[in-house]
Amino acid sequence: MKIFNETTWKRATAANTHWGYLHRVRKLSPVTTAIPNCAIPDKPRQLFPLPQEPILAAQQSRASTPTAQGALSPHRAPQQPLARRQRRCIAATTRSHIAMATNLAPGLPWTRRLRLPEGLAREEQQHYRLRERSACRDKKPLVGRAARPVTALPARLPAAARPVLCQAGAAAMAGEGSMFRLRCSLLGHGQDVRGLTRGLFPEGGFVSVSRDRTARLWAPDGLNRGFTEMHCMSGHSNFVSCVCIIPPSDLYPRGLIATGGNDHNICVFTVDNPAPLYILKGHKNTVCSLSSGKFGTLLSGSWDTTAKVWLNDRCMMTLQGHTAAIWAVKILPEQGLMLTGSADKTIKLWKAGRCERTFTGHEDCVRGLAILSEMEFLSCANDASVRRWQISGECLQVYYGHTNYIYSISVFPRCKDFVTTGEDRSLRIWRQGECAQTIRLPAQSVWCCCVLDNGDIVVGASDGIIRVFTESLERTASAEEIQAFENELAQASIDPKTGDLGDINADDLPGREHLKDPGTRDGQTRLIKDDGKVEAYQWSISEGRWIKIGDVVGSSGATQQTSGKVLFEGKEYDYVFTIDVNENGPSYKLPYNITDDPWLTAYNFLQKNDLNPMFLDQVAKFIMDNTKGQTLLSTSNQFSDPFTGAGRYVPGSASNAAPPVGGVDPFTGMSAYQSTGAKVENIYFPKKDAVTFDQANPTQILGKLKELNGNAAEEHKLTEDDLIILEKLLSATCNTSAETPTAQQLQTLWRAVNWPEDIVFPALDILRLSVRHPTVNENFCSEKEHVQFIILLLKFLNPKGKQANQLLALRALCNCFVSHAGQKLMMEQRDEIMTQAIETKSGNNKNIHIALATLTLNYAVCLHKVNNIEGKAQCLSVISTVMEVVQDLEAIFRLLVALGTLISDDTNAVQLAKSLGVDSQIKKYASVSEPAKVKECCRFVLNLL
Repeated sequence: MKIFNETTWKRATAANTHWGYLHRVRKLSPVTTAIPNCAIPDKPRQLFPLPQEPILAAQQSRASTPTAQGALSPHRAPQQPLARRQRRCIAATTRSHIAMATNLAPGLPWTRRLRLPEGLAREEQQHYRLRERSACRDKKPLVGRAARPVTALPARLPAAARPVLCQAGAAAMAGEGSMFRLRCSLLGHGQDVRGLTRGLFPEGGFVSVSRDRTARLWAPDGLNRGFTEMHCMSGHSNFVSCVCIIPPSDLYPRGLIATGGNDHNICVFTVDNPAPLYILKGHKNTVCSLSSGKFGTLLSGSWDTTAKVWLNDRCMMTLQGHTAAIWAVKILPEQGLMLTGSADKTIKLWKAGRCERTFTGHEDCVRGLAILSEMEFLSCANDASVRRWQISGECLQVYYGHTNYIYSISVFPRCKDFVTTGEDRSLRIWRQGECAQTIRLPAQSVWCCCVLDNGDIVVGASDGIIRVFTESLERTASAEEIQAFENELAQASIDPKTGDLGDINADDLPGREHLKDPGTRDGQTRLIKDDGKVEAYQWSISEGRWIKIGDVVGSSGATQQTSGKVLFEGKEYDYVFTIDVNENGPSYKLPYNITDDPWLTAYNFLQKNDLNPMFLDQVAKFIMDNTKGQTLLSTSNQFSDPFTGAGRYVPGSASNAAPPVGGVDPFTGMSAYQSTGAKVENIYFPKKDAVTFDQANPTQILGKLKELNGNAAEEHKLTEDDLIILEKLLSATCNTSAETPTAQQLQTLWRAVNWPEDIVFPALDILRLSVRHPTVNENFCSEKEHVQFIILLLKFLNPKGKQANQLLALRALCNCFVSHAGQKLMMEQRDEIMTQAIETKSGNNKNIHIALATLTLNYAVCLHKVNNIEGKAQCLSVISTVMEVVQDLEAIFRLLVALGTLISDDTNAVQLAKSLGVDSQIKKYASVSEPAKVKECCRFVLNLL
């Protein structure tokens, strides 16, 4: 967990917004214009009076008689000095407007010139300028863009081209198409809206899903502006993260709604019933993406690194090949082709269950996919880019505009324009490959979007509100609703670390007068300093004005030292901290006043954002460390927690120190484990030696053996001599005798362990104890005997067999790890042993679970010593699977130690564990009160993850 409180800002990426500090060109008037002296670059700018008559004459001439290309215009009469002067002015004017269209400053040396080809139509010239402007702004190569033949700017432009050049700036700013405005805001969900999809019924509706564990069906209301919630669907036991519509069929003519959640399940609903029609189970972790195809086919992607293909209520196949979580899936129109996008930065194309092609290019986790045609698709990623691909594997184009993670992408109907949303608080509309409009939202994370049939855009965000935007004036919200939205946006706080605000010092910012100058393009952002606070504004071309999009939190000029208070969610605080829980998740805001209790503030923060209570100490300590000398609360060396009372454990607090506990093994349970207080040290992992099962009562074991031997069939009965031999073997292996086990004793033991299943368990117990002895271990695990030995033990791991035999066979396998011969055999047979052993998890016997966890731990100990990523992957998968069913805390503890041992000093293993979602599985154990070893070990593991 990383906590940030910097007041410096990170430099924005190449797609950063234009701040408007470039030289500005004043609006042309018929009489006077401000023009740089192009003929003499090192002279300052001058004002040239521009006679109106020649311009009017030229306009009349163009209107009546078009000038032939190549002929001299009235402005170029060589015998008139005034004409030469005016020609210079017109050239400078042209240059100024071209500079404005390309974000270059007039009067400065041109490092990149815009040259228009002759003979282009007006629309083509405008599109050309837009393309060049974007390239200059982004400082990115125009990947995959078709190159036009570019010639030098002609000395004598056709008359029809001159007015186009003079309007270049305006054309570049306006772009193509009308602007989107707010249609409505929908309240209903209690937490983040994580998924949206266009609905088939009712017409014009959509479905949303949320962290509040519900899905909601929305239908347009009669006023054609808002939407009405038809019903709320429930069926998941945890967050709902994705949704899609299954097309209509004869059985379900209105189609079905499929939702995926953090409970690993997929719920399928009808459109008129809030309860699931059926539930699909099979994934081992969060289902985070869904897509439907023909004939009711459903494709699901999960954090378990797999995608599954479903038909009705059956899983038809599993797609395996990604090495990290699958965040996005799509079924292509062509039957049988499927796409998956993953946190391993790749996209894979599948056909008939086989990976046909892997697309590489993104530099971070792929988060979204959208289909353009049967041959092309789009992808978005955490690297803040959008890519357009051909199915053949070629990347046709890369789009830049966002300044942080891009979470979702959706295509407009019947065209290749699209919309994206991301972590930079924005919805962006893309037309003809350019970002034509940017809409800011009063929420940090804009998780999802979808486009309706009428072209309206639906957006879901981390504030739990659904917002719909439209181009239609008829469906646009009322002035009051738009004003309310702008007020909400103005009260939002902006984190400069999102990269959307650039690198600039608040002392250098201008005041409110800076907003009198118009912006140069839609979505341009401008910072001002007003009354000691830093405010951010965005230029709206459709409105022709600057709209406030929030206060900058954490920037110089808006801190406790300068302005006294920081505005957050419409309220003033002494501090507003930014909390990052993990690298892939969003940031959270923690507001704090010096009159607040730091412990209570930390607790409420964790509760509000549904974060693990294990962070309570860390967050509270961070608050106190960063507000030293700014507290009104009386403090003492003895902290008092409002939830657990005085004397609670505080890391580093000497008052809570307990005397060291010597000789306490957290695995044996012989005495309660206690923290040493001054500093909790990781004594749990990486574990160096195998854990064995040593406790036994030889007298009881022999007594039971003799009892069962008396009732055994004649062919299985042991003689009295045999029983004496086994007694000596048990004595030798339990260290009560100095004798070495003999071959005769081992042969007798082998006869005993081949007894019938219902009476064999005392013999298995003797084997469990004996295999710890080096001689016995070498004998049973040697290359000559190991095959029969492993077959015997695996036979007893049958989940339908007797639990006593399962338990003792697992313990015997664990004890094999004490010697080199046993370790070698166990590693050679790892796949067979682990595959069979994991089947014993289905029972509810806690001793079996402990033995299974111990076996996994011993494998982790061996794998930690060797670089075997395949073995670690299998072991991590076993840990994740067993964690789902085990309840006993001792078994949990041993699994935690195994996990910590596997991932220690191995970044690949850490990534594997993350992709399996193990961190989310174990978080709940960080708040366990007793035994303390579970909580402490869990915290150490989470620190590694």
